Amino acid sequence: MDKHKVDSDLKKIQGFAAGAQRQNESLAKAGLSIVFLVAVLLYASLTQGGGGVGALVIAAAVIGAYMAMNIGANDVANNIGPAVGSKALTMTGALVIAAVFEASGALIAGGDVVSTIRKGIIDPAGMADQMVFIWAMMSALLAAALWLNLATWFGAPVSTTHSIVGGVVGAGIAAAGSASVAWGKLGMIAASWVISPALGGIIAAAFLYFIKSQILWQEDKLEAARKWVPVLVGIMAGAFSMYLVMKGLKKIWNPDAAMLWLIAFGGFAVTWAITKPLVKKASIGLENRKRSVAKLFTMPLIASAALLSFAHGANDVANAVGPLAAIVSAADGTDVGDGKISLPLWVMVIGAIGISIGLMLYGPKLIRTVGSKITKLNQVRAFCVALAAAITVIAASWLGLPVSSTHIAVGGIFGVGFLREHLENKKGKAGRNEAETLKDKKKQEKRKLVRRREMLTIIAAWVITVPVAGLLSAGLFFVLYNNFG
Repeated sequence: MDKHKVDSDLKKIQGFAAGAQRQNESLAKAGLSIVFLVAVLLYASLTQGGGGVGALVIAAAVIGAYMAMNIGANDVANNIGPAVGSKALTMTGALVIAAVFEASGALIAGGDVVSTIRKGIIDPAGMADQMVFIWAMMSALLAAALWLNLATWFGAPVSTTHSIVGGVVGAGIAAAGSASVAWGKLGMIAASWVISPALGGIIAAAFLYFIKSQILWQEDKLEAARKWVPVLVGIMAGAFSMYLVMKGLKKIWNPDAAMLWLIAFGGFAVTWAITKPLVKKASIGLENRKRSVAKLFTMPLIASAALLSFAHGANDVANAVGPLAAIVSAADGTDVGDGKISLPLWVMVIGAIGISIGLMLYGPKLIRTVGSKITKLNQVRAFCVALAAAITVIAASWLGLPVSSTHIAVGGIFGVGFLREHLENKKGKAGRNEAETLKDKKKQEKRKLVRRREMLTIIAAWVITVPVAGLLSAGLFFVLYNNFG
């Protein structure tokens, strides 16, 4: 009896200690977040001046930094979650890689999509004056940040793009009526939200089926891998080469489409030539098994995760700094309807640093959700998801569409999961014989490799994001403008 009591007391003490440790970690994270926000506040105060419009810019800078941290905490999980879930990367390694490439993408190639968020959704000319426009953008930014923070708290991987677009639309309608919204542009963006996860899923499933048919289902799997893995890595490098020249070097060189495709082919050819002997060397001594082949995709998976993080930084920095850029432009007296407005470097830096800080402090929770709770991933499946997501995000950013990287990446995970489910059930059905019992038959037919509960939860979160952010933004505009405007 005494021993049982001692064990019970010991468990209570251990539970208390663990709870105290988690509480201390939460306080430490909150403290570091506050330090970053205070640093942004001080910098903006020193460079923008105080009082009047300057005070609004300072407040917007802090809100933009807060939004950027929430993007890092929520959306970046979709880029590196598959790599962590497949155990190709440790959590620490994934966080470091994502932080570096997210910031690089934001600073090198983050301009074009910002202009779409800033001037493409609502018509600033419909506002009564510049101050109304500034308060509308402030409300949109704060509403999106608050909603995203709440979603992250509950562990829901929602779209930051949906959040900010919903916020901009809600504030625009509250400030100037529904006529101020560019419904045609919004309709095109909304269509891309539907198309992008479908494309991500289809492309990821196509790559997985190709790998299965050409490598994993072959008698000599290692020989097939030596042939095709360099090709797949080359495709990834070709896409990255095209994107870097098209976006990162556009201010000093603007090649035509033919040159871009030539550069992409060059990136493919060089990478294929370098990767081929490396794969051959890595395959020496491995057994002729699927698990051995999966190991050959570890380094390509890490590279594709880095590519996707770069593309995400270039595309989704708009969600943090788009409204902030609009506020800065309006405060300077610049025509916010002019697409040639230059984007201040300090605004981009806030977005890049904020995304990295949010990722490092709060990203692991949703990384685990994306990496392991939807469907089981190994290196091959995760590579297909990352490569498909990278290609889709790059195409979207090329077109200047603020598509949801959340939808693309999760759509890719759904794609590989449902393909596996289809193939497994098809294989099981073909292998059954008449002697099987009805119970075994039902069990085989109902095998599901994608967790329906997680899928429905994610889809539900996607559906409510735009209206919730819009309503919250409209409410904030009325409160802020009527009390401080």
